[in-house]
Amino acid sequence: MKKPRRSMLFIPGSNAAMLSTAFVYRPDSILFDLEDAVALREKDSARLLVFHALQLPVYKEMEIVVRINPLDSPFGLKDLEAAVRGGAAIIRLPKTERASDMLDLEREVGRIERECGREPGSTRLMAAIESASGIVNALAIATASPRMDSIALAGFDYVVDMQTQRGDGIELFYARCAVLHAARAARIDAFDVVFSDVNDDEGFLKEVQLIKRLGFNGKSLINPRQIELLHTAFEPTEEEVLKAERIVEAAEKAEREGLGVVSLNGRMVDAPVVRNARRILQLAGSPPART
Repeated sequence: MKKPRRSMLFIPGSNAAMLSTAFVYRPDSILFDLEDAVALREKDSARLLVFHALQLPVYKEMEIVVRINPLDSPFGLKDLEAAVRGGAAIIRLPKTERASDMLDLEREVGRIERECGREPGSTRLMAAIESASGIVNALAIATASPRMDSIALAGFDYVVDMQTQRGDGIELFYARCAVLHAARAARIDAFDVVFSDVNDDEGFLKEVQLIKRLGFNGKSLINPRQIELLHTAFEPTEEEVLKAERIVEAAEKAEREGLGVVSLNGRMVDAPVVRNARRILQLAGSPPART
C-alpha cells in the first residue's frame, strides 16, 4: 500500500532559499510552483531554479510535484520541459476544465520522456480543478489518462467563477464532493484546497476535520507550520489502531493457513474492511504485526 499523502506543501519557484531547504519540513509531498506564486518577470529564472532544485539528492527521495503554467500560455511548455527533464514525479496542471486538457498534457509529457530518455510512463499527472466547468467535467478529467495520479480542488479561482467567496465551507461543499467522487471512481487521490489564513489554527483544523470525514487523502498547504497540525489531525485514535491491528493480524493468519475467509471474534471480515485497516495502520505509522 502506498504512503499517506496528507500534506502537499507549495514552494514558490522563484524563492531559491525555500527551494533548497523545503525538505526539512518533511511534508508528504512538495510542490514547486511555477504558476501563481511567480511574477511574470521571474518566470524564466524560477524555471531554472526549479530544474536545479530537482537535481538535489534529497529530493530524489521525496515526492516532488511541479505546478506548471497552462500549456496555452507562453510559459507552459517550457515549464513542462524543465519539470520532466528534471525528474519531477508529478506534473500539476492548473485550471483544468476538460479531459482534453489532460490528453494534451499526456501527449507532451510522453514526447519529452522519449526525447530525454526518461522511462516511459514514469511521469504522473495531477489535475487542478478551478472552475465550474472543471467541476462538471471532473469524472472525465479524472479518468482521462492512465498517468492520472490525483485530482485537486483549487478554491480561490473556483469561488470567483461561482460569483461567491470563501466562508464557512458551504460554498465549496458541492465542488468537494464532485472532485472526491471523481477521484474515487477513477481510483486516484484527491486533495483539498489551501487554507490561506495561517494564523487561524482553529479554522484550519475545523476544515481539516471536514475534509478528513469526507474522505480526502490530503490538503494543499502554503505554510510549513500547518504540516504538523494536519498530520496530527489525520492520525487515527488509539482505539482505531488497536482494532485495525486485530483485523490485519486475522487476515494474515487466514492467508498463512490458506483460508478463503477472514474471521475475527466469530465474525467474517470482508476484504474492504481489511484494506481500510491497513490504511489506518499506515496513517498511524505502525506496520501490521506479523505473528
